[in-house]
Amino acid sequence: MGTSLRIGRIEQRPGYRLWVGGPVPHGADAWTLGSLVIVRARFADRTHLLTHELEHVRQWREQGPLGFLRAYLAAYVGWRLRLYPHAAAYRRIPAEVAAEWRARRRLHLGCDGPA
Repeated sequence: MGTSLRIGRIEQRPGYRLWVGGPVPHGADAWTLGSLVIVRARFADRTHLLTHELEHVRQWREQGPLGFLRAYLAAYVGWRLRLYPHAAAYRRIPAEVAAEWRARRRLHLGCDGPA
């Protein structure tokens, strides 16, 4: 049901495409570019991870590519300039906080809301 590539396969899903086994940055399990979710093959069945990434698909659509990237990168750089290490800066990016909160809420995992 997907197009086979040398690196993984791409599956058409409702509202997005999933690239299983595609290139993912070091230290990440998945990432999203517009309506394309790229996930390491061993994490492709993780409902929580995919739900989180689908929130990023929604954010990209809502903000547009430039708006999303501008806000995401500005937040990350801002936290790094405040001397937060990478992981701490990443966890404070509003798009990440919102995606995690909405994923947990959608999966009924409980949460207090975005900070």
